[in-house]
Amino acid sequence: MAVPDGNGRAPTASHADPRGDPFLRTQFAVPARPVTFLRRDRLAEHLDEALLTPLTVVHGAAGAGKTLLAADWASTRDEPVAWPTAQVADRGGGTFWAYLLEALRLAGVTTSADVGLPAEAGRADDRLLTRLAAELSARTTPVILVVDEYDRVTDPEIADQLEFVLRQAGHGMRLVLVTRTEPLLPLHRYRAAGTITEIRNAELAFTPGEASALLALHGLRLPADDAGALVERTRGWAAGLRLCALAAQGEPDPRTFLKEFEADRTTIADFLLAEVLKRQTAQTQDLLLRVSVLERFCPDLANALTGRTDAERVLTALHGQNAFVEYLGHAWFRLHPLFGEILRAYLRVRSPELEAELHRRAARWLRRSGSLGEALGHAAAADDWETAARAVIGDLALGEVFTGLHCDDLSRLFSRMGPEPASAATDLVRAACELSRCEVARGSSRLRRAAQALAAQAGSADGDPADLAATRLSCAFLETLVARLTGAPGRAERAARFAEQVRRDVPDALLEAHPELIALLLTHLGSARLWAGRVRDARAALTTVVDSSGTGATEQARRECLGHLALIDYLKGWPGRAERKALATVTAADRGGPPPAPGPGLASLVLAAVAVERDELDRAQALLDAAVDARHPPPDPVTQAGRAIVTGRILLARGDTQAALEAADRAVVADVASPWAEAHTASVAAAAHLAEGRPEMAVKLLEDAPGDEPVCLVGAAQAELAAGRPEAAAELLDRMRPQGDLGPALTVRAALVRAQLAGEDGDYAARRGLVSRAFREARRERLRRPFADAGPWLRTLPLGALAEGWLPCGPTRRGSPARTGEQPALPVVEELSGRERDVLRRLAQMMSTEEIAADLYVSVNTVKTHLKSAYRKLAVNRRHDAVRRARELGLL
Repeated sequence: MAVPDGNGRAPTASHADPRGDPFLRTQFAVPARPVTFLRRDRLAEHLDEALLTPLTVVHGAAGAGKTLLAADWASTRDEPVAWPTAQVADRGGGTFWAYLLEALRLAGVTTSADVGLPAEAGRADDRLLTRLAAELSARTTPVILVVDEYDRVTDPEIADQLEFVLRQAGHGMRLVLVTRTEPLLPLHRYRAAGTITEIRNAELAFTPGEASALLALHGLRLPADDAGALVERTRGWAAGLRLCALAAQGEPDPRTFLKEFEADRTTIADFLLAEVLKRQTAQTQDLLLRVSVLERFCPDLANALTGRTDAERVLTALHGQNAFVEYLGHAWFRLHPLFGEILRAYLRVRSPELEAELHRRAARWLRRSGSLGEALGHAAAADDWETAARAVIGDLALGEVFTGLHCDDLSRLFSRMGPEPASAATDLVRAACELSRCEVARGSSRLRRAAQALAAQAGSADGDPADLAATRLSCAFLETLVARLTGAPGRAERAARFAEQVRRDVPDALLEAHPELIALLLTHLGSARLWAGRVRDARAALTTVVDSSGTGATEQARRECLGHLALIDYLKGWPGRAERKALATVTAADRGGPPPAPGPGLASLVLAAVAVERDELDRAQALLDAAVDARHPPPDPVTQAGRAIVTGRILLARGDTQAALEAADRAVVADVASPWAEAHTASVAAAAHLAEGRPEMAVKLLEDAPGDEPVCLVGAAQAELAAGRPEAAAELLDRMRPQGDLGPALTVRAALVRAQLAGEDGDYAARRGLVSRAFREARRERLRRPFADAGPWLRTLPLGALAEGWLPCGPTRRGSPARTGEQPALPVVEELSGRERDVLRRLAQMMSTEEIAADLYVSVNTVKTHLKSAYRKLAVNRRHDAVRRARELGLL
């Protein structure tokens, strides 16, 4: 490419502008690339398309790297490149065209005397432009005309003239405009015709990989994550990255500096203040400083902060100028992160008292517009906690403290609130935050104070009626939560009735915008009812939430309700139903592969309980561990009781009866006792005593259990039978018959106890029929544990194919935990004959075959025949194994 003449000789008259002043050589100099310049091939390849279209526009913010990109590309061209800078455009059209013609001459593009030179500084003759266009159109090789700083061209006449020459020059000229703003040209025509190449601000931004390469040129090596974070903060802004790199070179720990630097204390601030802010009018500067307190803003919000009405025009112009104002769509804007950071620091220095007021104005506007989250952030930034609390309560958004995407954000936000101010709204928010952390005593105290404040306002006409109704409903919501956490169903019912009354005064729009509050209220009510044993009423409240139109806001409440409904099914003896409901708490997006398990909570406890019924003890333990969040204790009595019951049943199944007793004895603190919780913990304790050979203790425990809970009736019948009172056992089982809707987990156990009773009476046909029915019901639900808990008598029955491959290992030795991870299927043995039992008893006394034959007065061959038959029935091959198996089955 041609370069300007650098011999320093004084220009001739032809080398002067229309005023007679010599041309400024710097206006034609292609900028030199620094040694740390990074050539980015993707941009150079895009710029190559400039040869295919008559017009190319490279427009981006100050320091975006557009000029160096064009300069680097121009240095690689074989075609002649003319490089004028448009700084002289403000001197008039004649001066502009004189400089453009001089740039063509320096590039080796000579024009004839017919073209001439502008005679006046303020204008260019139309004949000159026509003849210039004609000569350019006759060229076989196009000249590349790069006009730098084209944003300085503000005279529409110059733009029209340039567009005329471009259009008429045809293939003879390729125009490249480097500009900060949208150029004064009819770009829409070129875009519609597909005859323009555009490289915009977003494309000029550095990628993380390019940023890493640029930093390496400055001697800095950053991990990919750090480079990505720096690009995110600078938005890939070229000047910002270079200035950061230069500043970091002088730091002892460049990596930490690039992570934590304060933009307002670097040369970046000097650059942006000088190149962007100070170039604006005083009114525009004021607007930029005021909106700097916002993450995003629209014209109406900006007007609210400035008190003016011109924000839309100003913001649109700033965006068009690439003045670090980014357009987000739908009339919303934001500042470049570094620019915003620097403006906020400048605002604090210039008007330190203004920042809090701006945050308060923003909070008020954003709440009115429905942007509660942003409103809260600005209220907190102004340290205006009363406004923040009123916004949460008045918008009926208190439920978001417990559920949804913003619960952690709200908790962190209000954790900064001090003891003042004190009002019903602030006390309710404080109570909600404390209750969300299960700090029940502190939360209840705050709630009482808020309720007293509301009661004092009952007859007052002050305030917005809708806000007051929302506050009362929020108070009732927290009352139901406290009732749930303390096991106080009466309190929950009273709060629910009050909530039903006051919700009529709450605008429907608020209820629709925040359905989570009512959903959570019904969840707490259902849980409190379940604790009280009012299963039908509990199911009604819980089902209302589950059947409601699901949204993201109510998803957590729906999961909790499904977990409670699953527990109800389990308590009723329907493990399959319980499992399906518990697994339904996992969202569809979580599914795939084997059935997943929910996280901490009631659903995992129910799944663990179902796994125990199926004798899948390893899975049950894993689910129990998943159900317990080590960071948070079980939040309510229902979950606490469920954990104790499942823990006890797992320990019982593993043979650790003492630990099972301890688990069942764990007290659940609640205002009222729960009939089902007491019944199931008594059942666990009774089973442990029964396994230790203390049937009378088991009977006593179950007699003291409340009501006629089926689980207690079955356990008591089994204990009475073990104590030698079959009539009492039969009477207890008869009391189960009037109770409908009992599932197989209960009916199978009851059938097995009845079968044992029938065997005691010698009715073997009835016994076999009852056991067969139990097997059929159990297979549908994959229940194995009832057979393991039934006792050794079941192993002696000739059940054949009915139980083949179904029953788990025989009972473990008392006091020794079962081996986990093993579930070999033992065939059920046929009943041993009396003579076979006689042989086994003597075998256990370490008698030899000859000694057994002599003691029984039979031949040695007869003893061997009986042994062979006993081995087959016990599924063993050796004497020692036969004795051990017989003892396990209670035959010795």
